[in-house]
Amino acid sequence: MPSPSKAKQPGHSLSKELSEPLPEPETFEGMAGIRSVAGDLGNARVKGKVIIVTGANSIIGIGRASARQFARHGALAIYLCDFSTSHLDTHKRELEALYPAVSIHTKQFDAADEDAVKAICQEALDTYGRLDIFFANAGISSGKVFWEEDSKGFMNVMRTNALSVFLAAKYASRAMLQTSAPKPYPSGSIIATASVAGLRSNAGPTDYSASKAAVISLMQTCAYQLAGTGVRCNAVCPGLIETGMTRVTYDAARKRGSEGKIGQLNPLRRGGQPDEIARAVLFLASDEASYVNAQAWAVDGGLSGGLPFVPGKLA
Repeated sequence: MPSPSKAKQPGHSLSKELSEPLPEPETFEGMAGIRSVAGDLGNARVKGKVIIVTGANSIIGIGRASARQFARHGALAIYLCDFSTSHLDTHKRELEALYPAVSIHTKQFDAADEDAVKAICQEALDTYGRLDIFFANAGISSGKVFWEEDSKGFMNVMRTNALSVFLAAKYASRAMLQTSAPKPYPSGSIIATASVAGLRSNAGPTDYSASKAAVISLMQTCAYQLAGTGVRCNAVCPGLIETGMTRVTYDAARKRGSEGKIGQLNPLRRGGQPDEIARAVLFLASDEASYVNAQAWAVDGGLSGGLPFVPGKLA
């Protein structure tokens, strides 16, 4: 376990990009080079970063797939967090076996518990002197139509899906503003899992859709309130992905032999895999996305790019 560099209140309140001029690029035959903020990250897109992932327990989840991408791309430490712990230790052993240079921690807590979220951010600071990426991925769905849902159920979905993102942004951003000798400028990336259901109707239950619309709004408003700090906030909006949440849909389709119809409304005509979302999350987390902020990125096979038209079935 590396000894942490002592974190402090930011010696620089503004981002590196606002505090220093861009380095001069190399020239070629007298021609000016290409200015770059991120530089060449190669296969180490999150090298040296300390990362927290919530909703990381599921075997077929976006959280697990994203943690794999973070570890593969050089993270210093990853905190795998979930309310359920049935698979966290197995995920930890797998990542340690594949990427022994990465420190893997597991934590059990409710992502909508304010004290717990505050504590995990502080633990990252105390242990490593920094927090660079928070992937707020925890989420649930009731599956009910709105007239069958009650107030308690509605608020439970909002609490897990939206309040958890608010708390992640609140405490992760404070941690990301801390500076130290290895991290002289504030910076960070907060990514929240929203959904195409938060962009348009008819892609999920009412309470779920409302919560995911709230996630998008939270990331956009937080990004503006963090102006100039170098802390970016973005939402990733998956379409129909084969995860624990959609397992019932996939299993039912396989049982009746209609699996080929899954995703037929998007132009790729298929459902997606968690790793396809994880690679988008990796990009948003990395410095390669240094100018991507306050966005809701649909990764949905093209579903949200059009209207629900099935060729040959106009009537």
